[in-house]
Amino acid sequence: MTLRFSVLASGSTGNAFYIESEQERLLVDAGLSGKQMDRLFQEIDIDPASLSGILVTHEHSDHIKGLGIVARKYQLPIYANEKTWKAMEGSIGKITTDQKFLFNMHEVKTFNDMDVESFGVSHDAAEPMFYTFHHHGKKVALVTDLGYVSERIKKTVEQADAYVFEANHDVSMLRMGKYPWNVKRRILGDSGHISNEDSGLALADIIGNNTQRIYLAHLSLDNNMKDLARMSVDSVLKEHGISLDLMDTDHQSPTTLYEVG
Repeated sequence: MTLRFSVLASGSTGNAFYIESEQERLLVDAGLSGKQMDRLFQEIDIDPASLSGILVTHEHSDHIKGLGIVARKYQLPIYANEKTWKAMEGSIGKITTDQKFLFNMHEVKTFNDMDVESFGVSHDAAEPMFYTFHHHGKKVALVTDLGYVSERIKKTVEQADAYVFEANHDVSMLRMGKYPWNVKRRILGDSGHISNEDSGLALADIIGNNTQRIYLAHLSLDNNMKDLARMSVDSVLKEHGISLDLMDTDHQSPTTLYEVG
């Protein structure tokens, strides 16, 4: 086995990502209730008590809603940067000191046989960061909640074997949709979320010969549709001569555990 992962849930109502190697089992974010998190793990046949720890990307509630509950219930260590710890402290309940760990931005941490690299993204949170996972020459990149994809991010996540990558909205649907203008402006801005088209353009720059699969993530329930996201990203990739498996994620159902071959 190399790396296996499941996007447990993805979208503005809650996000959680599970990844494992032979010796490690990690959860990134717990943005759904404790009960829902248990159900998602049950659906992929993984016992949350077997997790090694939880990595946090940022303090927005769709990423930390069940964090405190899951960490306390299963006695799991939580890893986050200092600003995120400060920003989320009031929302996750009491966490004991021996469960609190620092994971700084642009740092590589080794968890047994898995190396995890953190990188900063442009999003309206205290110090948002996402992760790439490395194991025996294989690489998985988790990249959502970004207003734009900087050259630095591209360099960090390029040539991964698999991507979980944001395709948040269709610009026309967002512009014509029901959101108030200030919310639309936030989403369209440099610290909001990226559109289907921008997702395709970024992916065209970063995928390599070893890239096997892309999961389109953090789709807006109001301003996007799975088919539309897939079609839009696919057409941009095809314009660049790239044809790849594009997979859906869901806001309340996990993807099947996928093994990076």
